This record gives sequence, structure tokens and C-alpha cells, in this order.
Amino acid sequence: MTAGPVAAPLALVCVLAAVVYAAGAALLRRRGDAWPWRRDCVFAAGCAAVVWGLAGPVPGGPFTAHAGRHLLTAMAGPALLAVARPLTLVLRLVPPGRPRRGLLRVAHSSVAGWLLFPPVAAAVDLGGLWLLYRTELWAAAHRHPLLGGLLELHMLLAGLLFAMAVCRLDPVRGRCGLPLRAVTLLAAGAAHAVLAKSLYVAGPPGTAFAAADLRAGAQLMYYGGDAVEVFLALVLAVQWYAATGRRRARQAARDAVPAGAH
Repeated sequence: MTAGPVAAPLALVCVLAAVVYAAGAALLRRRGDAWPWRRDCVFAAGCAAVVWGLAGPVPGGPFTAHAGRHLLTAMAGPALLAVARPLTLVLRLVPPGRPRRGLLRVAHSSVAGWLLFPPVAAAVDLGGLWLLYRTELWAAAHRHPLLGGLLELHMLLAGLLFAMAVCRLDPVRGRCGLPLRAVTLLAAGAAHAVLAKSLYVAGPPGTAFAAADLRAGAQLMYYGGDAVEVFLALVLAVQWYAATGRRRARQAARDAVPAGAH
């Protein structure tokens, strides 16, 4: 989609979020709490990707430029934001009391649990993309700017929901094991790849793009989507490695205890 009426406000929100995140992280460090600098960098990169996708210049024809915006706003940016653990930062900053309890109540609510259940989050994210590209929704969004703006917002939020559900780095309701999240990521990647291949053959209904532009955009969506999915897979691999190391350490500690000490 081209930049719609909500692009500028959303971009401003992202800039403000980056400033607030950096200020919050600095406050944690000043009071002696540990907060890795790499998370600041990752969050800033995620905000920059979203802002670029919403309001920055993207080269290529109309469909290729849209594919680039899609990758930045709905995939790369949300993945980076989720890895930066924004909810964890907020919970570390908010002192004990009603606001913190309210935030935890929302994060641990049944609604949040269902939305962040990986298959549900994948259905919301990928289902929206399939509706956009394989129905008349694209053409309608270009006729109605407000609808286009709402779709931009949906793509950003759905991408963030999916990335948070797969990475599972912030304290939210429910425990989803690595196998379920890995299978969900694999299935979502396959669905995205099939969608990109279908766009290589035929554009969204009700549109007319040059064949070269359509093919270039579909290829960008295909290979760019693969890159983001590899990044998320690496996050899962690091979690698996850390969990395996903790299990081995606990087992080694138990084995080191003399039998008579139990």
C-alpha cells in the first residue's frame, strides 16, 4: 500500500516509542539495573524500519515499492521490536502498585493468551495478508484512503502480534513450547511463500501492474520474508540452546551431590 492517512501519525508514534524506550533503559541503568545495550539498538532499528516502511522512500515500481513497505512495516520492524522486549522494560520501570498490577492483568488475561497463542497469531497475520492480496480488498483500499490506513495499522499490529507469539520473550499468559512455536513459524513461512509465488503469477484482483513490476515485487516479498523468518528461527534456536544449557547445568548439579546428602 502507498502511504495512507495514518502513516504519518504511526511514524510519529514509532519515533516517540524509540525515545521513550531509550529514556527508560537509561533510567534502569542509572539506578543500577542491568539492561543490555543491544536491546536499545534492536528496538531503535525496529522503529526505524517501521517508519521507513510507512513514510520513507522505497524504490521500484508501485507493486515492488509496496512489497518493500510490507516487509519493513509488517515483518522486519515487528520482529525487531518483539526481540527488544518492550513489555519487560515497562514492567521493570513501573513501580509496584495499581498501574503495574493493571498491566500484568492485561498481559496475563485470557484474551491476551488467545491472541498470543502462536497458531492464532499466525492466522490473524497471514489471514489478513491473503485477504488483502487475493480478494478485492486491495482495490477497495485504493479507492478508500481510510480503509487503506486501517490496513496499514492492521499489518503492523498483526506482524507484531505474530513476532511476540513466536519469540515469547515478554512475560505474557500461557506457556508455549519451542516445538509449537517452531512449527507455527515454519507453517507461516510456507503460507507467506505460497502467497508470494501466487502474486508472481497474478496480481491482486482488480489491479493492473506491469508484469516486470509484479514479478520483482513478488520476488522481494518471497526472499525478504525468508530473511525475516530465518531471523525469528535464530531467536528460537538461541532460546533452545539456553534452555538446553540450563537443563544440563541442573543435571550436573544434581549428579555432583553425593548420594548420602539427599
